[in-house]
Amino acid sequence: MAQTQLLDAAEELFYGRGIQSVGMDDIRSASGLSLKRVYQLFPAKDQLVVAYLDRRDIRWRGRLTDHVLASGTDPRQRILAVFDWLGQWFAEPDFRGCAWINCYGELGAVSEQVAELARTHKSAFRGYLGTLVADAGLPEDTAEHLYLLAEGAMVTAGIFGTPASADHARTAAAALLSAHP
Repeated sequence: MAQTQLLDAAEELFYGRGIQSVGMDDIRSASGLSLKRVYQLFPAKDQLVVAYLDRRDIRWRGRLTDHVLASGTDPRQRILAVFDWLGQWFAEPDFRGCAWINCYGELGAVSEQVAELARTHKSAFRGYLGTLVADAGLPEDTAEHLYLLAEGAMVTAGIFGTPASADHARTAAAALLSAHP
């Protein structure tokens, strides 16, 4: 219970304001836990950052997969469902871009652990697209093209604060898919 409270508070603050601008006292206040309890659960801020990213990764990939599976059985539709889901995510009121891109931008140069978590998350997403592409019987390199479209949409949505980039990326993805009948 206390760990969940702490991770909920850390996620809201880290994602909303950035990691470096949030102190452990901010997290303590937001979580309602004592500073002693905070440090019992996570003796260092770096450990809390890792737990935040790990937990967010599980939820993010789970939400994406659930949406794609709910889109039907057509393998090409499942690929396009990725972009539909991105558009829904980008439209969420608290959307502030990709947490892993944001964390990498803040800490990637000074924290190998954060850099590795970002690489792991992005590799898993690329691998997921690869699975969808293989299921659709498309050329293997199509996954890389789709990955770059999705990542570009994420960055653009985070910077401009609009979900429109998901629609543009979806249109480009549909054109890419139609090039391979």
